[in-house]
Amino acid sequence: MKFEFSKRLQALPPYLFVEIDKAKRKAREQGRDLIDLGIGDPDLPTPDDIIKKLSRAAGNPTNHKYALDQGMPALRQAIAAWYKRRFNVALDPDTEILPLIGSKEGIAHMPLAFVNPGEYVLAPDPGYPPYRGSTVLAGGLPYSMPLLAEDAFLPVFKGIPLKVKKLSKLMFINYPNNPTSAIANKEFYLKAVDFAFKYGTIIASDAAYSEMCYDGYKPMSFLEVEGAKDIGVEFHSLSKTYNMTGWRIGWVCGNADIVAGIAKVKSNIDSGIFSAIQEAGVEALTGPQEHIQKMNAIYQERRDILCNGLKEMGLGVMTPRATFYVWVSVPKGYDSRKFAALLLDNADIVVTPGIGFGQYGEGYIRFALTVSKERIAEAVKRIKKVI
Repeated sequence: MKFEFSKRLQALPPYLFVEIDKAKRKAREQGRDLIDLGIGDPDLPTPDDIIKKLSRAAGNPTNHKYALDQGMPALRQAIAAWYKRRFNVALDPDTEILPLIGSKEGIAHMPLAFVNPGEYVLAPDPGYPPYRGSTVLAGGLPYSMPLLAEDAFLPVFKGIPLKVKKLSKLMFINYPNNPTSAIANKEFYLKAVDFAFKYGTIIASDAAYSEMCYDGYKPMSFLEVEGAKDIGVEFHSLSKTYNMTGWRIGWVCGNADIVAGIAKVKSNIDSGIFSAIQEAGVEALTGPQEHIQKMNAIYQERRDILCNGLKEMGLGVMTPRATFYVWVSVPKGYDSRKFAALLLDNADIVVTPGIGFGQYGEGYIRFALTVSKERIAEAVKRIKKVI
């Protein structure tokens, strides 16, 4: 018997990274030497102190039970202390912080908490696919905010139709940005807050890459801006900062009512983060932080090898000041899928076509700096031979 997917599921586009994974598996089955610069999954190890903490905590029978949905008090307190230390933002651990099974979980649940059928969700385009996917699954209407090079890859709010503005329930913003690696300043965040107050829109700031930064640049938090906590929340994650992508631990923080809405959805869907992982999260946030500077130095060296090599070939490259992504214009005569296919078929290099992040991602490909500098140098040589 064949079963038909729901209309909401049918409305979702194919998840880009699933398609890329299929192509990678096929190439590896053929014995090809792939250099994978596609998915942003750190190749650097989780710091030893965090691993040791997990090992000890996993052996404690108390941690083998269901975790609390709202997370351990010690983790929420550690998050509050980290936010105060890093951004000088004060958060109430009891009402303004909710640990998550990775920030993606909370992002996916947020439209379920606040968006009704027929209401709009403003999503950056190109952008992280779950912004749009979660909107569709909640019955909302995704509206693309174009991120264009001439606007420094920042959305221009005045270009949004008035009808959409009035029905916009939620806006996702993401800086430092995936996939473009663009950054935002206080002026942009103030404009976003003004928009939110004027139209009654909730703002969800995705700050997963705030600690991956170079050349002396230090990203700010959306919550640093006056009024931000009145209308929005910020998502954070230990995935990239502490090389813990597979551990699935993050949080949302900010406006207490918005946090409570996400918590209500969460309590009906899961039973919290494994307690031993929460203890490891406390260690990550409160333990030694020296690895972050070392990590960024490694990514910066990789960035320079790749960007300098691509620029020498005449490709349009914006050298990023944050994230571990490089956003590159494709050569004339190609679209993003064709150029990505060219690199895979003729150079055994995996990259992500920009179209997978939205229609305004067309004309670009994204490289992830998640292999060694030697492999990146090899990738540069292979690309040079192809183009």
